[in-house]
Amino acid sequence: MTDRIAVWFGGLLIAVILLDILVFGTEHLLFLSKKLAELIEWLAFWR
Repeated sequence: MTDRIAVWFGGLLIAVILLDILVFGTEHLLFLSKKLAELIEWLAFWR
């Protein structure tokens, strides 16, 4: 992945997250963040 593609992808990701927060609020994003942290911890156990 080139630097240009990575910058565009990062900008797009940030824009989508900001749009999601503006439209739906932060409750489900916080829930998904907690579940992602649990998944990472679970995967680290199996490592």
